[in-house]
Amino acid sequence: MFQFIQQQPDLENILHLMSQTSIYGLDTEFIKVDTLWPKLGVFQINVADQVFLLDGASLDLSIFWEKLFQAQQNIFHACSEDIDLIYHYAQQKTLTNVFDTQVGMSFLGHGLQVSYQNALKQMLNVDIDKDQTRSDWLARPLSPEQLAYAANDVLYLMNLSNKIQNELADKYLLDFALEDCRHLTYEIGQETPLERLYHDIGNYRHSRRQLMQLQQLAAWREQIVKALNYPRSFILKSSTMIDLVEKNPCNHFQLSGIRDIRQNIVRDHGKTILDLLKFLPEQAEWPLRMARPIRHSSKEAE
Repeated sequence: MFQFIQQQPDLENILHLMSQTSIYGLDTEFIKVDTLWPKLGVFQINVADQVFLLDGASLDLSIFWEKLFQAQQNIFHACSEDIDLIYHYAQQKTLTNVFDTQVGMSFLGHGLQVSYQNALKQMLNVDIDKDQTRSDWLARPLSPEQLAYAANDVLYLMNLSNKIQNELADKYLLDFALEDCRHLTYEIGQETPLERLYHDIGNYRHSRRQLMQLQQLAAWREQIVKALNYPRSFILKSSTMIDLVEKNPCNHFQLSGIRDIRQNIVRDHGKTILDLLKFLPEQAEWPLRMARPIRHSSKEAE
């Protein structure tokens, strides 16, 4: 039913198979608990009606990534995290040859975030278990249950895609769905400029000075997490950054009282954080206040 590939020579056979056909059903299993970037555990591929599970811990997948970018179509369900992982490991963007069956389901009127399990039930009347979602995919050996779970995620994916794409084509919606997928994979590859990261943290209640402080804190945090490969929350949560600019601590004692700040961060980066709050550019360079959200009354909405 599937093969678990852990040796490089066995991967060569799959790469050869990929050269003979250019439509692949894909999924990934990874861990992203204590790092900024995902750690690949298993990469699943359905190619030429064969399912292979590629060991992300032991294989050199350099040529495999190239094959994905050269494919006619890469099929996923709920592709966002998978695409983000591919961009990180392949060190290139943008994958323009993607069809996301979840996007296709939304165009057919099934809702915006239909799970893979529900999509299979609704479209193919197939039932699968999803009880290994929280597994440790970096552990070795992987259990038979984990391997079967991973294989199921692509076993029916090609049939699901074919049915969805045929229904979309019958309704003259396929081109629109494919365009939506291209836009999605493009957006995943975009990085917010450092100077604009504060937009996702600040709000209309903050003064220009506070927004300037948030801008400096957010840019510093981003540089730190990328250098150390830490989750952003390991350095400063967004709620912690808001508390910082609203309380504006002046020393380490006051800094230690900020909401959810880790004591190792106070110890290792306290001076830097206090300096970022204190030393600001000229006022003319501060961001403008954010607009207050517009609220519509019930009468206006009618």
